[in-house]
Amino acid sequence: MRFLSQSIGLPVRDPSGEPIGTIADLIVAIGSRYPPVTGLVARTDRRRIFIPWRDVAGFDETGARLGVRTIDVSKFRQRPTEILLKANLLDKQIVDIEGRKVIRVNDVSLDIVDGRLRLVAVDVGAAGLLRRLGIEGPFKTIARGLHASVPERYIDWEDVDPLDSTIASVRLRVPHAKLAELHPADLASIIEDLAPRDRAGVLASLSDEDLADVVEEMEPDAQVDVLEELTPARAADILEEMSPDDAADLVADLDQEMRDEILRNMEQDEADEVQELLAYEEDSAGGMMTTEYIAVEEHLTCGETIDRLRELEPDAETIYYVYVTTEEGHLSGVLSLRDLIVAQPATAIRDVMIKEPVAVLVTADEDEVAEVVAHYSLLAVPVVNEQNQLMGIVTVDDALETVIPNAWKKRLPHVFSR
Repeated sequence: MRFLSQSIGLPVRDPSGEPIGTIADLIVAIGSRYPPVTGLVARTDRRRIFIPWRDVAGFDETGARLGVRTIDVSKFRQRPTEILLKANLLDKQIVDIEGRKVIRVNDVSLDIVDGRLRLVAVDVGAAGLLRRLGIEGPFKTIARGLHASVPERYIDWEDVDPLDSTIASVRLRVPHAKLAELHPADLASIIEDLAPRDRAGVLASLSDEDLADVVEEMEPDAQVDVLEELTPARAADILEEMSPDDAADLVADLDQEMRDEILRNMEQDEADEVQELLAYEEDSAGGMMTTEYIAVEEHLTCGETIDRLRELEPDAETIYYVYVTTEEGHLSGVLSLRDLIVAQPATAIRDVMIKEPVAVLVTADEDEVAEVVAHYSLLAVPVVNEQNQLMGIVTVDDALETVIPNAWKKRLPHVFSR
């Protein structure tokens, strides 16, 4: 096994052993599990030149030895399917898929696989950094004397997703495919840690639905940053995939010009829903509620209600509760899914519903909402206006976010699915 840092600066010699330059970089062709080295970039007194790997007869700790006497001295030009290990990987951000975090490459590991020198791993441990500084050996000697060790950590190239936006070749295949398999909360943390230029490629690789799930997991400032990096049309598509309350909270944090432009790009019904929520104070029940809920009229039977749920195929934030209203939309009761399922199909829902359910006014402040949810152990609390018309619901995760420390907010269990 060889390391890139041990090769950079070594001499490049012609067949007779005369030096013609030094190794400035190694080139690999992206596309296989372990990308093969396809050439090297040599630095001469006058320029950087490309030498195909087929012209390299030997490569070891003494440098590179060429097998041809004539080389093309034209200026090196990187192909779209190639990456330069030093320029494109060393010190660059990558995503450790298994560790679910962004890390920095300290060195690059090369080895012979199937008869060819290939990129096999990246070194992200302290040993790689010490090797780069030329003090790995002495440091390890001192560490042994102290009965300590120098941390070594390598990540197989298979488990690495390069992020540098200059690596066009990565985007020619299925870009960042493994990132999309991560939990939205893990991917949100990764994207928040990325520099804007590295973030762009990841955002482009995710579907609207996946990106919406990720954005909902982010801190407010990061949400705004991400939306600002998207076109207004795509930002609108992302907001349409989010729950209305989360979309409204995010839109409220945008400057007025961007807010108006994104709302113009949204479907009219979706935009109206968001603007309706924006009319409420952010720290009120109206500002916290979502308008995604299930409500049925009280004249239905339990069987008809179940048929109605099948017809709606609800994507509401929660269907743990089914709310019951009059024809005028006044809240009259609530059903748990359990009560609905075990009841006889012909039973009227007004006979099994909980009458006069606990509710909060749209003007209630966030502390009152949290207190009601906690006191009655609710998964969601209905929000009504002065006329007792059902306006929305506040789910337990949104309610408790207002009363727990910031450090714990992301640890809330995700008890709802959209």
